[in-house]
Amino acid sequence: MDATSSASLWAFISLLIFFGVIIYLKVPGKIGSALDGKVAAIEAELSEATRLREEASSLLAAYKQKAADAELEAQSIVAEAKQLAEIATAEANKALDELIARRTKAAEAKIAQAEAQAIAEVRSRAADVAVAAAEKLLAAKASGPIGADLVAKGIAEVAGKLN
Repeated sequence: MDATSSASLWAFISLLIFFGVIIYLKVPGKIGSALDGKVAAIEAELSEATRLREEASSLLAAYKQKAADAELEAQSIVAEAKQLAEIATAEANKALDELIARRTKAAEAKIAQAEAQAIAEVRSRAADVAVAAAEKLLAAKASGPIGADLVAKGIAEVAGKLN
């Protein structure tokens, strides 16, 4: 046997011993169980990730629903505010119209009162002027004590009728 064959034989025997020791120490089982543990851990992580994804999806849907509800509520509040503003505007316009009507009526009443007062003053002044004119005429036509007496009576009578 030559050195190469002898080395090959010892290498083969060493390899068989190595495989024997590995099998005796149950290394393939330990490797398999370690790999099975890793597979189980990865499967657990995948299932946890799937569960978390589903939970996140449900939370996202809930938040989208809340956002939509909030948008609807905001639109409702804006519509209600517009309606209240329209009502307030209508009430303000009505109050303004009523105020204008009251002030117009008061101004018309003052004007009517001023007209009545002016007419009364004109009539009074006209009566005074008529009495004065009648007094001058009667004084010019009637002279003496009888004329003075007639003038005084006439003036009193005219003044009583005109006022």
